[in-house]
Amino acid sequence: MRELKQLFDNNREWAAQMCAADPQYFEKLSKLQTPPYLWIGCSDSRVPANQIVGLPPGDVFVHRNVANVVVHTDFNCLSVIQYAVEVLKVQHIIVCGHYGCGGVSAALNHQPYGLIDNWLRHIKNVYEACELSKDTTLSDEERANALCEINVIAQVKNVCHTTIVQSAWRRGQQVSVHGWIYSLKDGLLKDLGATISSDEQLDAIYRMQAPR
Repeated sequence: MRELKQLFDNNREWAAQMCAADPQYFEKLSKLQTPPYLWIGCSDSRVPANQIVGLPPGDVFVHRNVANVVVHTDFNCLSVIQYAVEVLKVQHIIVCGHYGCGGVSAALNHQPYGLIDNWLRHIKNVYEACELSKDTTLSDEERANALCEINVIAQVKNVCHTTIVQSAWRRGQQVSVHGWIYSLKDGLLKDLGATISSDEQLDAIYRMQAPR
């Protein structure tokens, strides 16, 4: 007996629905991938990129990890960004976090979790560098949700600090990086007003000159 039979049954039903709506759906989808968006989001199973923004397969190139972190030594994430920018020519990179993020909450406590503690250090560093750590008036939930927002903004900057995005800007390629956050309670997105579209919006120390 095939394991996880229900998932294969669901797949056949979904494929049949797609073909009923458009008999050439999969033929067209298999021939071309030109998504205008790269989505860098959390691995949380409750935050599916395409469904949140109501777009079909093929419209969003997706990278997900715990707490939507962009680390300059993470070659998986950097490879996704490079492919999206240089090959797919995406126009928008969306870093999307979500309230109630387990990774962010874990970073705020002192419980050891194992290997992932090394990953959560990046979020702890964001927390330590912001004024939030000095605010004693916040509840645990308020503090965690505020850090979810601050973490998104920090990761937007990290995307823009990469040689990949800055090289694209120097070539005249239009790429904007956005910071959004998603609420599990009502399914709505919030724009954090952190959009960056050129190196002129970066702190001077991060701006790279064109090679001579």
